[in-house]
Amino acid sequence: MHRDSLARLGRALRAKELSSVELTRAYLERIERLDPRLNAFITVDPEKSLAQALEADRRIARGEAQALTGIPIAHKDLY
Repeated sequence: MHRDSLARLGRALRAKELSSVELTRAYLERIERLDPRLNAFITVDPEKSLAQALEADRRIARGEAQALTGIPIAHKDLY
């Protein structure tokens, strides 16, 4: 999944091939596995991320999704 384009992930979410919760869990697992070596993240909040993913899935189900609804993002610490 981490190599898929945003367009592909968006289509998969809208087609219900995967959920935002599943996608978020996959990225959280990747962060947990790789970050000890990469040290790329200062803060990771799995509970908040999964709650937001669940809300995104609800918006998708209601037909209220926008192009990036349900796709996890990370913010660089320089912002």
